[in-house]
Amino acid sequence: MSKYVSYAQSGVSIDANDEMTERIYASVAGTFSPRVMENRDGFAGLFRLDYDERLFKKNYKNPVLVACTDGVGSKVQLASMIKKYDTVGIDCVAMNVNDMLVQGAEPLFFLDYLGVHNIEPAVIVEMVKGIAAGCKIADCALIGGETAEMPDTYAKGDFDMAGFAVGVVERKKIISGKNVKVGDVILGLASSGLHSNGFSLVRNICFKRLGLKMSDTIDELDGAALGDVLLEPTRIYVRPVVKLLSQYKVKQVVHAMAHITGGGLPGNIPRVIPKDCDAVINKSSWPVPKIFTFLQKKGPIKEEEMYRVFNMGIGFLLIVAEDFADSIQKKLTRLGEKVYRIGRITTGTNKVVIKN
Repeated sequence: MSKYVSYAQSGVSIDANDEMTERIYASVAGTFSPRVMENRDGFAGLFRLDYDERLFKKNYKNPVLVACTDGVGSKVQLASMIKKYDTVGIDCVAMNVNDMLVQGAEPLFFLDYLGVHNIEPAVIVEMVKGIAAGCKIADCALIGGETAEMPDTYAKGDFDMAGFAVGVVERKKIISGKNVKVGDVILGLASSGLHSNGFSLVRNICFKRLGLKMSDTIDELDGAALGDVLLEPTRIYVRPVVKLLSQYKVKQVVHAMAHITGGGLPGNIPRVIPKDCDAVINKSSWPVPKIFTFLQKKGPIKEEEMYRVFNMGIGFLLIVAEDFADSIQKKLTRLGEKVYRIGRITTGTNKVVIKN
């Protein structure tokens, strides 16, 4: 036996990292726009932001950079359970770009962080494919990332995933909520399901209390496998909303937006409306996806708790001028969104009132 100790003997493989880096490059490069300056072996990603009209379809007079960071949370544990790694990458991108979209920003580039027990190149390739797919949906470039192999920190099979996004918005087009007024209409965009919040509660109900498996088919979910429903990726709203905003070059008819994540409707809407306003929501104005009804019944969970933890079928919302509500709803519908008129802004004290 050799008297020398190696990094590999400590659980970290430099060779596996090199193989992984080579194998993910095609997925990463597939997200590049003309603004990306290729720097394959560099220590950082390079991205151009200037006024070269020959290069960009859109130039900024007074650009403001918008930055976000977020992760997928304990949803990654479900991916590990059935070894399905490609969809949580979309979640990771969505949780970031949907947040910056609230300010009216369009995403420019994205970086990822993966923490793993050990690097299995084939698994990392699947993860990065998902991240790249999310970046393509969001029209942003995946220009870098980090994979940390930490066998003493993560148990075998466990991993964590986080992302960092940078976007841009013209300063005069920043959407802050300051223009929200009484009478404004609240339009809700349908979610694709649970998105990436509330999974500690989901796991408690499904696996601890009910003893279900990810492969179980659930009658209440139209016979779908539980794992397929729980791992449905978070919807990315960037393309339709950015396109909508670009159609109003002078008028600011979208007064506020909100990404409905942790805290649900009651926790997120007050962040974007004035202190002297309430948001009155009609909960019968949109169909609640069956996964929420299933969880509420099987928990059981109080309805108030459901609305505080989950999106309940509304993943993103816009607060718009009343005179433009119909036209905005039609435009977003044509752009592929399911749009519901879910409420209105009233005089109040910065709270959400959910009515039948």
